[in-house]
Amino acid sequence: MNQRVYSGTIWEKEVAYCRARRVGQLVFVAGTTAVNEAGEIVGGEDMGAQARFIFGKIEKALLECGAQLRDVVRTRMFVTDLSQFEGVGKAHRAAFSGIDPVATCVQITALVDPRLLIEIEVDAVIAVP
Repeated sequence: MNQRVYSGTIWEKEVAYCRARRVGQLVFVAGTTAVNEAGEIVGGEDMGAQARFIFGKIEKALLECGAQLRDVVRTRMFVTDLSQFEGVGKAHRAAFSGIDPVATCVQITALVDPRLLIEIEVDAVIAVP
């Protein structure tokens, strides 16, 4: 199986990428930010709130590929300020408690919009029944 999921943003066409891609039992979700379908940033200056919204977007992309949060084996979080990590950690725990994927978090200088505080990507493996 080779499946691509698109969210419809102009950036997907401009940059030539998809929101998520399934190749066999593997699912990869691209870097995801706290921008809703109307193009608005969700969560304001609260990195934890942005992370919670992002995990919801990621879950939706996974579902479109036939996966679930429980299939996630790796998360990568790119934050603009590590001093706000506590809220991110709580959001990650809420999404993945008991799943415990391998996780990476790094501080970066900036994202494409200065109001975006975090970007998250995940990899998943769908278990064969």
